[in-house]
Amino acid sequence: MSQCPKIALVMFAWCVIPARAEIMPDPLALPELLGAQASTIQVFEPHLTVGEEYVAVDYVGYPADTVLNMLFGASWPTDAEAIEFRALDGYVSRIPVEWLQTGKGWLVFQRGDGADFTVDNPAQNQLDVPLGPYYLVWDNMNDRALLSEGAHNWPYQVSEIVISFGSDAAMRPVALSFEFDEAIELTKTHCLSCHQVNGYGGSKFPGNLAQFAKIRTQENFVARLLDPRSQEPFTSMPALDTRLPEDERHSIAEQIYAYLASLPVAE
Repeated sequence: MSQCPKIALVMFAWCVIPARAEIMPDPLALPELLGAQASTIQVFEPHLTVGEEYVAVDYVGYPADTVLNMLFGASWPTDAEAIEFRALDGYVSRIPVEWLQTGKGWLVFQRGDGADFTVDNPAQNQLDVPLGPYYLVWDNMNDRALLSEGAHNWPYQVSEIVISFGSDAAMRPVALSFEFDEAIELTKTHCLSCHQVNGYGGSKFPGNLAQFAKIRTQENFVARLLDPRSQEPFTSMPALDTRLPEDERHSIAEQIYAYLASLPVAE
């Protein structure tokens, strides 16, 4: 559904472009819908990996591009700028189309060894998390680039897939300085899977992140990004990527705050 919120500033007018969305079918229906039985894919499970100690797990499912062809037709790569994988809890993972065309992404729905379809997620202070109905995994065993990504872009509890037509105009009002270009991309990468900015992003947590930043000091906001549990001990929010050098983490957090504090808030 198209939604055009009222904006206090005339120069900030924008409108979300309608997207195509499909609810994921029951996994038991996929063999008939796809005309093929599911296969087993072995991956290094990033949520269970500590340092260089990789944990291999077998999952059962189908290549993601095969499922996308079934849901949206073969033209989906040219129809979309990105594909959104939406979870039951409001988490949204936006995957570039070109990544999904490689055949390395898989939508899986059970463990290959018959174990419970769950995973521990220490980064979000969660244990034995249900992965169903679907979990997007990547064939990272022979791809160092995918391996180095860790759990980024591994959304679980996927219940809906959406073709995105670039509705992030909310993040760049015409009056906003181009000096924030890098900060906008950092905000998309590190924040918008769970949070929203002026109506664009995930819905795991309520509220407008731009408004949140405006009532926080830079020191408080940066501390929350770098070490969320120091501010809220029982939060499920993960820290900003701890694999990055500490000065880079600080720089990212400060850029995100400067951008959000300068961004007009949609009403």
